[in-house]
Amino acid sequence: DLVKGLSEIRRVLRTGGRLVVLEFSKPTAFGIREMYNLYTGTLAPSLGSLFSRNREAYRYLHDSVQAFPEGAAFMKVLADCGYRDLKSKRLSFGICSIYAGTK
Repeated sequence: DLVKGLSEIRRVLRTGGRLVVLEFSKPTAFGIREMYNLYTGTLAPSLGSLFSRNREAYRYLHDSVQAFPEGAAFMKVLADCGYRDLKSKRLSFGICSIYAGTK
């Protein structure tokens, strides 16, 4: 439960404490997006299953990235949980993002 987890983190932060989240994102740049989806959706599960015999463990990463709110949607979740001074930055062609907020 994302909201419950973020709310609990906020509860235990000191006043003025900072939350910083590094999260995988969905790239939007043409070419990067397609290569990323091919890798995380097909190649990583196939290669991972060769070594671990558990294809689903590697499929989970792709599925969780697709389901996770990102950008403005995640910033709204943080604001709704009571964080302020919100900032976000996309990194590595949008493959990951950093979100920060203050209690």
